[in-house]
Amino acid sequence: MSGGVDSSVAAALLAAAGHDVVGLSMQLYDQRDGQAFGRCCTLDDLHDARRVAHTLGIPHYILNFERRFQETVVSNFVREYAAGRTPLPCAHCNSDLKFATLLERARGLGADQVATGHYARAERRPDGRWLLRRSLDPDKDQSYFLFALTQDQLAAANFPVGTLRKPQVRSEARRLGLLVAEKPDSQEICFLPDGDHASFVARHAPQAERAGAIVDQTGRVLGGHPGVHRFTVGQRKGLGIAAGTPLYVLRLDAPTRTVTVGPRAALERPTLTASGVNWIAVDAPATWAPASAQIRHRHRAAPGRVRALEGARAEFLFDTPQTAVAPGQAVVFYNGDLVIGGGWIE
Repeated sequence: MSGGVDSSVAAALLAAAGHDVVGLSMQLYDQRDGQAFGRCCTLDDLHDARRVAHTLGIPHYILNFERRFQETVVSNFVREYAAGRTPLPCAHCNSDLKFATLLERARGLGADQVATGHYARAERRPDGRWLLRRSLDPDKDQSYFLFALTQDQLAAANFPVGTLRKPQVRSEARRLGLLVAEKPDSQEICFLPDGDHASFVARHAPQAERAGAIVDQTGRVLGGHPGVHRFTVGQRKGLGIAAGTPLYVLRLDAPTRTVTVGPRAALERPTLTASGVNWIAVDAPATWAPASAQIRHRHRAAPGRVRALEGARAEFLFDTPQTAVAPGQAVVFYNGDLVIGGGWIE
C-alpha cells in the first residue's frame, strides 16, 4: 500500500471479495530530518495508507526497506548514469523489492499472494504457465515495468485494478469514502522529485564529475561538458553548443568521457540487443519470432522480430528503425497485449 488511490482500491476490492487482507507499506528513506521526496513513498503517503487500512478494517504494517532500496535501486541508478547509460529504477523496484523482498516478508506473515495497484494482468494457462498482460486501461498500463517477474513471482502476484480504467478506480474510492480518492498520481521518480538526475548522481558519485568533449560523428570537437552523467541518448536541449541545425545525443562513452552528437536521423536504429532477458510467455526462441518491442514507458511498441542469444541475451530487428534506443532502458517484447519477455538494452 503506497498510500495512493490504486493500491488503496486494490486492497478494498480484495477485502470486499472476502479475502484476508494485510496492508504492507515500504519505508524507503530515513525521513527523520524532514527531507521531501516528491509525491511517492513519503511519510504522508505512509500515513494515508494506514488511514485507508483503518477504514477498510485491515491490519497495516510498515516495513523498513531503506538499506535494500539503497542497494538495489538507488545505487544502480547512480552507477548506470555514471557509466553513460539511462537507468529505469521503477523496474528494479518492482522486481527486486515488491515481488522479491516484499514477497518473502508477505509469506512470513502467512500470505499466499502479494497484491499491488499496478495496471497489469496476470493469468495462468491450462498448462500451468503464468502469463503477464497489459491492463485494460492503455493509458495507465504498467506491464512494461514488470517484465522481470519470474514464474514464481507471477504465481503470487495479484493485480485487482488491472481490469479497470482509472476513472473507475477513482469512482470506487469515492464510493468507499477513501480519503485518497482524489489524490494526484505520482509522476516522478520517487527519490528524484525535482527531476535533476545529474545533481543527484554528482552528490552520490563525485567521481562522475569528469569533464570531457562533445564531438560530432566525424570526431570533430564542438564543445565540452562536465560529465557524461548529465546526458541521455536522444537528448536535444542543454547541450551547451551552438549549431546551425538541431543536434541530439547519439552516444555516450564513459571511459573516454565523450558525448557524440548528430542530426535526428542518426538516432535511428534498425536493431538492438538486450541482456538479462526474462522470457515469460515462451521459452527462449532460438529462431526469429514475430513480436513488438517497447523501448520506453511511453513508447508505442514497434513491430519486428526477436530471437534469443546465448547468455540470457536477445536480439530484436525492427520493421521500421526506431529513434533514441537508449542503453540501460528496458525493452519489453509483446504479442498484442501479452508480454513475451524483456531485458535491458545494451
